[in-house]
Amino acid sequence: MWRDLAEEHRERTSVYTEPFLERRHAGRKHPVEDFLFTYYTLKPGQLRRWHPGPGVILLDATERLEWKFYRRPTDTELQTSGLSADDVEEHRNTSAILDLEDFLRTRAAAVDFTRDILERTAAKPGNFGCFGMHEWAMAYRSEENDIRHEYLDLRLGAEGTDTVVESHRIHCTHFDAFRFFQPQAVPRNELQPTREEQRHLEQPACLHANMDVYKWAYKLLPLVDSALLMDCFDLAWQIREMDMRAAPYDLTAWGYEPIAVETAHGKKQYATLQREFAERSNILRQRLLNVLISVPEPSN
Repeated sequence: MWRDLAEEHRERTSVYTEPFLERRHAGRKHPVEDFLFTYYTLKPGQLRRWHPGPGVILLDATERLEWKFYRRPTDTELQTSGLSADDVEEHRNTSAILDLEDFLRTRAAAVDFTRDILERTAAKPGNFGCFGMHEWAMAYRSEENDIRHEYLDLRLGAEGTDTVVESHRIHCTHFDAFRFFQPQAVPRNELQPTREEQRHLEQPACLHANMDVYKWAYKLLPLVDSALLMDCFDLAWQIREMDMRAAPYDLTAWGYEPIAVETAHGKKQYATLQREFAERSNILRQRLLNVLISVPEPSN
């Protein structure tokens, strides 16, 4: 039974991982679809690994005992799962379950930080007036700095891109976006985010904070089950597409119609999608928080 679920998960992930691996082997890049594999640290092989989450006993899963944070279930756990005495004897040494105590003890700092940033972000009001200017700030003064994505053209050219940056309010709250601003764009941001302030600044309208829900999910593997992980991945994939459609790059040859945020129509289109993603991301934040709430404090 569990092997069927693991195979279904591999099939779900292969839609994303196989094209990426083929491109990497061929030395080709994709400005949208590579991002979740090149920016984030979870490798395709790790994404393909299926995890059931806490409390699930996997029968005939000897190979799992070699995976980090897995152990053999106790006889009591096997009996509680409904196995007969004979079945307990048969499966005692070949079954696996998440070692919750070891995970919570070893990853205590990560668990605390993740809970804190998820709660703080979900509780804040969203800033829906940024219109994706973070990506434009990364391409500012390209004639002096070169283009960050060197194989892409700027939709409005270098001068047009600079004009958009200079004529818009920039209020980026996300440190990992801000750190890629071109030097001349840094003082134009109304905030100067730092890593130390990250948990205090992030807010639920931010596209990058909402893509990062996927990051917080995979950093809690194998505590987080793979179905939830992939729901976070799917949403991050869709957000990345929107983020790049609203960026200053010309992606029409790649099949992406621009969201022209320099226009009133584009701003309205951006804000509408941004609100939808904010709502969906907060649902995922709560699902991750529910996982953390459901587990006990580690024993000393």
